[in-house]
Amino acid sequence: MSRLSILRTLAGCVPATLLLGSCNIRLPVPTEPVQRVQVRLETPPAKAAQDPDVLVWLIADKYHTGMVFPYAWLLESGFVPPAGFGNPKSVTMSWGNQDAYSKEGFDNTWKFLRVLFTPTPSVMELIPVEWNVAEVCSHQRIWRKLVPRDRGPALANFLNQCNAMGTDGRPIVLCESSWGHGVQLKCRHPFFIPRVCNVWTLQTIECLGGEIQPWLALTANGLIRQAEKPPNDFELIWTGDCKIP
Repeated sequence: MSRLSILRTLAGCVPATLLLGSCNIRLPVPTEPVQRVQVRLETPPAKAAQDPDVLVWLIADKYHTGMVFPYAWLLESGFVPPAGFGNPKSVTMSWGNQDAYSKEGFDNTWKFLRVLFTPTPSVMELIPVEWNVAEVCSHQRIWRKLVPRDRGPALANFLNQCNAMGTDGRPIVLCESSWGHGVQLKCRHPFFIPRVCNVWTLQTIECLGGEIQPWLALTANGLIRQAEKPPNDFELIWTGDCKIP
């Protein structure tokens, strides 16, 4: 088993009381809807009719989870993208330790021990998707769900508050993403065990109106078991290469 696989497994097994037990497992970002100031115009511009619901996707391999969102919905909800990102159909998002997402990975024992026992820098991967999600992420398990369009501002606020912003008011890009020609964004909040990638995913589901118990969602399968049940009701549409135990 590789060091990365061991790390991901321990992410769901190491007791929090031994590793920064006094820290909150959740990222310290509110996941409730935010109030948006509406400016009354004498002649409001005409808007095309929009569907009341939006289709989102949950993706997972054996250890790691992420989300896929329609990009236009994120923008209309207030998400601040990095400069020059483009205008893709959708975007995949995931979060984790900076070294784990780097090309070098855990290339020495110090990096491995540091991420196990101390807070470390984290990144959010933002990857454009122009095709069907099952075609782009065919090796992963994929779930989908319709969520109310008006949950978008809560989600956008959460994502914006996760990212470190530059002097231009946009997310700070650290480097190219590990796949898919996207980017890695610098995060405000550190990665540590038990605050792992799946905690970030569960908080995005909460922004969408879901209910997830964080201490039972440290592993990918622990999160998925809850995501499939009411009131979350994510529907499995693609099994990929990873079979559910």
